[in-house]
This record gives sequence, structure tokens and C-alpha cells, in this order.
Amino acid sequence: MRDKSDSSGHFMGGAYRHRRALSKVLMAGTAVLALSACEQGVDMDLRGGLGGFSTTDAARTSTASRPQPDNRGVISYPNYQVALSQRGDSVSDVARRIGVNPQQLADYNGLRVDDRLRKGEVLALPTRVAEPSPATGAAGVGPILPNGQVDIGSMAGAAIDRAGDQRVEVATLPPADNQMTGQEPVRHQVVRGETAYTISRLYNVPVRSLADWNGLDENFTIREGQFLLIPVASAQPPASSGASATGTTELPGAGSPTPVPPSAVAPLPAEKTEPIKPAAPVAAATAAATAPVETPTLAPDLGQQQTATTKRAAMDYPVKGRIIREFSRGRSDGIDIAADPGTAVRAATAGTVAAITSDADNVRVIVVRHEGQLLTIYSNVDNISVKEGTSVSRGQKMAEIRSGASSYVHFEVRKGLEATDPMAYLN
Repeated sequence: MRDKSDSSGHFMGGAYRHRRALSKVLMAGTAVLALSACEQGVDMDLRGGLGGFSTTDAARTSTASRPQPDNRGVISYPNYQVALSQRGDSVSDVARRIGVNPQQLADYNGLRVDDRLRKGEVLALPTRVAEPSPATGAAGVGPILPNGQVDIGSMAGAAIDRAGDQRVEVATLPPADNQMTGQEPVRHQVVRGETAYTISRLYNVPVRSLADWNGLDENFTIREGQFLLIPVASAQPPASSGASATGTTELPGAGSPTPVPPSAVAPLPAEKTEPIKPAAPVAAATAAATAPVETPTLAPDLGQQQTATTKRAAMDYPVKGRIIREFSRGRSDGIDIAADPGTAVRAATAGTVAAITSDADNVRVIVVRHEGQLLTIYSNVDNISVKEGTSVSRGQKMAEIRSGASSYVHFEVRKGLEATDPMAYLN
């Protein structure tokens, strides 16, 4: 299938390409890491340790139910909206019901306007429609916002990222007393080679929950370009350990016998001391007179001899340049560092080259594995001088920044599969 583009005709951004590259890496590591998966214990969903990552944790993760849509099938969040199909719907049926262009809706989801949909199948909306409300059959007023807070910065940033060259419209927030609340799930777009199982492992969720949230069939079939909602973890309060069976809370130490101190049974024996006999005055004077006179030795000034030491960061910057894009969870999984084309891209710390791959635009990506389940990812590079499976030292040149309009390196640090802020390791 052809690579998908957004409603503006532009290819999907760097974050999508990097996520797609990482998915390829996980799949490419199957043969290398399959033996280690045998030592991981019983695999709960019986799929094996594909890519070296056990699916047991994903199978055990408890997830919440998908929010109920309004009568149109719309679920609305601050950063996106989706529509759920009804039984027998085609793409054009959904488009007419929610009031969007059928062809635009089909193109955005990699479908044709006459394609038939399963009941509950998720379609991502290319443009926002009227928010759910009691008038449309919703339990409250949308969008669904986080409990107790509204991240205005994230909402504004995401809206600008989505709009690109389009005009950004600002909508009035609904009244707080009728506001629907909940956690916004990650929205994942399927790339070539992914399956429901690899995606469930990527986000550590059960594949059955992934299917229930997105209306997948019994074979968990997905297609390239499809948008999937990643189920959110259910909030289960921990069981209280401080309450008794009757529901009352015992004070610390209650019910425990207090030991009797030894002094309460018998008094301590009387202490007998003898005074120290004073030294003979004549002998002391004689010893003082005959003792050699020693020149006092001054202690060295350690403050002048010590040099200031600086704590070395866990990693080095892959290139020396200006950071043009910072880490932002859910929007940018790493940082972008601008430098001249041809600038050397170096290993942030010692490790082993786990994979070298390319995205759909033929942009090269290097993944290096380090101790402590850390991965570093370097993309938008060219002239790669290392090979898969080779060891690299800290600061070793691996590639160069490719020429063109976008002369920068995208750098990520991942703990297992979770993207973390690289600045925590660089500063």
C-alpha cells in the first residue's frame, strides 16, 4: 500500500516516522533475542518473547472500558476526535452522520468511501466536529478532559502541530459543572509490518483490550494507516492494610505487650572506681627537660591542592549544536539538535548497535542498546560507518547529519520501550 499523508498532503511528522522505525527494530530483533525469551517465564498470551520483550506483562495489565460515544458515535478529547461505526455502516454513512466530507474521512483512515465497517470500528476525524453534549445523547459536555486540571499548553501545542499551515480555530470551553472527565488515550497509527500483538506489546496492554477498544475482528486484523486507541490503565486503589476486620484503625503498637526494662527488676550493681595516682613531680620535670624539641609540622592546605571536579553526565550529546525541538511526552519522543550537514553523529555512551533501518522516506535510523535496558535512537542521519551487532564506545562517530533542508539529528533515549527525556541523561 502507498504511504499515507495527512489532510494537508504532507507526509506524517518525525514522531510518526520514529515510532515506525522503532517498531521495525523490535520486529528485526526476533531472531537474535528469541532464545532469551525462553527464560522469561510463562507467556500469558502464548505469543512468545518476540523481539526479546515478553508479552506476560501486557496480558496481565488491567485496562479501563472505552468511554461511551454520543448518538452520532463521537468521542471527543482535547487533541483529537474519533467516531465509532454502527452495524452495517459504510465510511460515507459515518461521514454523513457526523457532518464531514466522506472522501476526506476515507483518505484520512486509509479507506474507500464505500468500505463497510464493523460495529464499533474507530475512525479518526480529520477535522473537529461539534462537541458531544446532552443534545447529542452524551452524558455530559465534551471534550473529555483530565480530572481536576486542563493542560492548556499541551492543548495549544497539539492544535498548532495538527493545523500546520491551516488556520487555528479557538473554541470556548464548556461549563465545568457538566464537564466529562477522563484520561486521553494514546492514538497510534498502524505502519506496515505491525500486528495487533506487536502494538499491544509496544504499549504493554492486553491484545483483547486493544481489540475491544477498536472494534477489531476475532483475528485481530488491522491495516496500514489505521488509527487505534490504546486502552488506558484502570485506576484500582490499593487495599488498605491499616484497618482491622471491623473497619476501625488501630494505633501503632496497639495490642503489643511492652517489655519490662531490666532496671525495674533489679538495680544495677554499685560502681567502684579508684582515683589515678598522680605522677611523681621530679620525674615529670626531668622528662620535660630532657625531651628533644621538635619543630611543629604544619598540615597541608588540602583546599589549595584539590582541583575542582565535575560530575560527568551519563551520556554525551550526539552532536554539538542548538536544540530546536525539546522532548514533550505524547508529542515528541526525543530532541532535535540542529547542526551543519556532514557533522559527525557520535554514540552518546558505550553500547552495541542493535539495528540500522530506514523509514518510509528512506531516512536512516540507528538504534544502540546500552546497559540498564537503555536504548538510544539517532535518526535523520547518513553515511553510516557502523554495522549491526558491533560495539561502539562513547563519543565514537557512527554517521553524519544528512544534507538537505532539515539538517539536524533526532535523538531519543528509551528505558525499555518507554521514551524518556534525554536531557535527564545529558545534563
